Amino acid sequence: MRTRTTMILAGLATAGLLTGPARAETPPALKGLWKLVSYEVEVRADGRKQPVMGDHPTGFAYFTPDERVFFLLTGEGRKPAETDAERAALMKTLVSYTGKVTLKGDQWTAKLDAAWDPKWVGTEQTRSFTIEGDRLRVLTPWRVMPNWADQGETRSIVTFERTKD
Repeated sequence: MRTRTTMILAGLATAGLLTGPARAETPPALKGLWKLVSYEVEVRADGRKQPVMGDHPTGFAYFTPDERVFFLLTGEGRKPAETDAERAALMKTLVSYTGKVTLKGDQWTAKLDAAWDPKWVGTEQTRSFTIEGDRLRVLTPWRVMPNWADQGETRSIVTFERTKD
Protein backbone atom coordinates (compact mmCIF):
# COMPACT_ATOMS: atom_id res chain seq x y z
CA MET A 1 0.00 0.00 0.00
CA ARG A 2 2.81 2.41 0.92
CA THR A 3 4.53 1.81 -2.45
CA ARG A 4 1.31 2.48 -4.35
CA THR A 5 0.69 5.72 -2.40
CA THR A 6 4.27 6.84 -3.07
CA MET A 7 3.84 6.15 -6.79
CA ILE A 8 0.55 8.09 -6.91
CA LEU A 9 2.08 11.06 -5.06
CA ALA A 10 5.12 11.00 -7.34
CA GLY A 11 2.83 10.98 -10.37
CA LEU A 12 0.78 13.90 -9.04
CA ALA A 13 3.94 15.88 -8.27
CA THR A 14 5.30 15.19 -11.75
CA ALA A 15 2.03 16.41 -13.25
CA GLY A 16 2.26 19.58 -11.17
CA LEU A 17 -0.90 18.84 -9.22
CA LEU A 18 0.81 18.95 -5.82
CA THR A 19 3.39 21.62 -6.44
CA GLY A 20 1.42 23.90 -8.78
CA PRO A 21 2.14 24.63 -12.42
CA ALA A 22 5.74 24.64 -13.51
CA ARG A 23 7.15 28.08 -14.28
CA ALA A 24 8.92 28.51 -17.57
CA GLU A 25 12.38 29.93 -17.05
CA THR A 26 13.86 32.56 -19.31
CA PRO A 27 15.62 30.56 -22.04
CA PRO A 28 19.43 30.76 -21.93
CA ALA A 29 19.54 32.42 -25.37
CA LEU A 30 17.53 35.40 -24.05
CA LYS A 31 18.85 35.56 -20.49
CA GLY A 32 21.36 38.24 -19.61
CA LEU A 33 22.32 41.78 -20.49
CA TRP A 34 21.77 43.30 -23.95
CA LYS A 35 23.10 46.68 -25.11
CA LEU A 36 20.92 48.90 -27.29
CA VAL A 37 22.25 49.26 -30.85
CA SER A 38 19.36 50.97 -32.63
CA TYR A 39 15.79 52.08 -32.09
CA GLU A 40 13.69 52.68 -35.18
CA VAL A 41 10.02 53.41 -35.51
CA GLU A 42 8.26 52.20 -38.65
CA VAL A 43 5.17 54.12 -39.76
CA ARG A 44 2.47 51.73 -40.94
CA ALA A 45 0.86 54.17 -43.38
CA ASP A 46 3.92 54.58 -45.60
CA GLY A 47 6.56 52.08 -44.40
CA ARG A 48 8.95 54.90 -43.51
CA LYS A 49 11.50 54.06 -40.80
CA GLN A 50 12.88 56.72 -38.50
CA PRO A 51 15.73 56.51 -35.98
CA VAL A 52 13.57 58.31 -33.41
CA MET A 53 16.17 57.94 -30.68
CA GLY A 54 19.00 59.15 -32.95
CA ASP A 55 21.70 57.20 -34.73
CA HIS A 56 23.43 56.29 -31.46
CA PRO A 57 20.85 55.70 -28.71
CA THR A 58 21.94 54.28 -25.38
CA GLY A 59 20.40 51.74 -23.09
CA PHE A 60 20.08 48.17 -22.01
CA ALA A 61 17.66 45.30 -21.63
CA TYR A 62 18.23 42.71 -18.93
CA PHE A 63 16.42 39.39 -18.73
CA THR A 64 16.86 37.80 -15.32
CA PRO A 65 16.93 34.03 -14.72
CA ASP A 66 13.68 34.32 -12.74
CA GLU A 67 11.47 35.75 -15.51
CA ARG A 68 11.87 39.49 -15.09
CA VAL A 69 12.90 42.06 -17.70
CA PHE A 70 14.30 45.56 -17.23
CA PHE A 71 14.46 48.09 -20.07
CA LEU A 72 16.15 51.49 -20.03
CA LEU A 73 16.40 53.08 -23.47
CA THR A 74 17.45 56.69 -24.05
CA GLY A 75 17.91 58.83 -27.12
CA GLU A 76 21.15 60.20 -28.47
CA GLY A 77 22.32 63.62 -27.35
CA ARG A 78 20.22 64.04 -24.20
CA LYS A 79 21.23 67.11 -22.21
CA PRO A 80 20.60 67.87 -18.53
CA ALA A 81 17.33 69.73 -18.07
CA GLU A 82 17.12 73.10 -16.35
CA THR A 83 13.45 73.94 -16.86
CA ASP A 84 10.15 72.07 -16.62
CA ALA A 85 9.79 72.27 -20.41
CA GLU A 86 13.24 70.73 -20.90
CA ARG A 87 12.42 67.95 -18.41
CA ALA A 88 9.16 67.26 -20.25
CA ALA A 89 11.03 67.11 -23.57
CA LEU A 90 13.36 64.44 -22.16
CA MET A 91 10.37 62.12 -21.82
CA LYS A 92 10.23 61.89 -25.63
CA THR A 93 13.62 60.19 -25.68
CA LEU A 94 13.04 57.71 -22.86
CA VAL A 95 11.51 54.26 -22.60
CA SER A 96 11.90 52.46 -19.30
CA TYR A 97 9.97 49.66 -17.65
CA THR A 98 10.19 46.42 -15.74
CA GLY A 99 7.91 43.48 -15.16
CA LYS A 100 7.54 39.74 -14.94
CA VAL A 101 7.88 37.97 -18.28
CA THR A 102 6.12 34.96 -19.73
CA LEU A 103 7.39 33.41 -22.94
CA LYS A 104 5.55 31.68 -25.75
CA GLY A 105 7.48 30.80 -28.90
CA ASP A 106 9.03 33.93 -30.38
CA GLN A 107 7.07 36.32 -28.15
CA TRP A 108 7.25 37.48 -24.59
CA THR A 109 4.66 39.30 -22.53
CA ALA A 110 5.79 41.52 -19.67
CA LYS A 111 3.27 42.40 -16.96
CA LEU A 112 4.57 45.81 -15.94
CA ASP A 113 4.87 46.86 -12.33
CA ALA A 114 6.95 50.01 -12.95
CA ALA A 115 7.34 52.24 -16.04
CA TRP A 116 8.44 55.67 -17.21
CA ASP A 117 4.84 56.34 -18.22
CA PRO A 118 2.37 55.57 -15.40
CA LYS A 119 -0.25 54.56 -18.00
CA TRP A 120 1.87 51.46 -18.69
CA VAL A 121 1.93 50.23 -15.07
CA GLY A 122 -0.35 47.21 -14.75
CA THR A 123 -0.47 46.64 -18.52
CA GLU A 124 0.82 43.66 -20.42
CA GLN A 125 3.32 44.46 -23.16
CA THR A 126 3.83 41.76 -25.79
CA ARG A 127 6.88 41.76 -28.03
CA SER A 128 8.05 39.50 -30.85
CA PHE A 129 11.74 38.75 -30.98
CA THR A 130 14.44 36.98 -32.94
CA ILE A 131 17.96 36.12 -31.88
CA GLU A 132 20.65 35.78 -34.53
CA GLY A 133 24.09 35.21 -33.07
CA ASP A 134 24.68 37.99 -30.55
CA ARG A 135 21.85 40.17 -31.91
CA LEU A 136 18.38 40.46 -30.40
CA ARG A 137 15.73 42.11 -32.60
CA VAL A 138 12.52 43.17 -30.89
CA LEU A 139 9.28 44.23 -32.60
CA THR A 140 6.34 45.88 -30.88
CA PRO A 141 2.82 45.30 -32.22
CA TRP A 142 1.39 47.96 -34.53
CA ARG A 143 -0.33 50.68 -32.46
CA VAL A 144 -0.32 54.36 -31.60
CA MET A 145 2.73 54.75 -29.35
CA PRO A 146 2.72 57.42 -26.63
CA ASN A 147 6.04 58.98 -27.67
CA TRP A 148 5.13 59.15 -31.39
CA ALA A 149 1.34 59.51 -31.37
CA ASP A 150 1.50 62.14 -34.11
CA GLN A 151 2.73 59.45 -36.58
CA GLY A 152 -0.41 57.30 -36.33
CA GLU A 153 0.06 53.53 -36.08
CA THR A 154 3.70 52.60 -35.67
CA ARG A 155 5.82 49.78 -34.41
CA SER A 156 9.21 49.91 -32.81
CA ILE A 157 12.10 47.88 -34.17
CA VAL A 158 14.68 47.70 -31.41
CA THR A 159 18.03 45.98 -31.89
CA PHE A 160 20.34 44.90 -29.09
CA GLU A 161 23.72 43.22 -28.95
CA ARG A 162 24.65 40.78 -26.19
CA THR A 163 27.16 42.38 -23.83
CA LYS A 164 30.51 40.75 -23.30
CA ASP A 165 30.77 41.98 -19.69
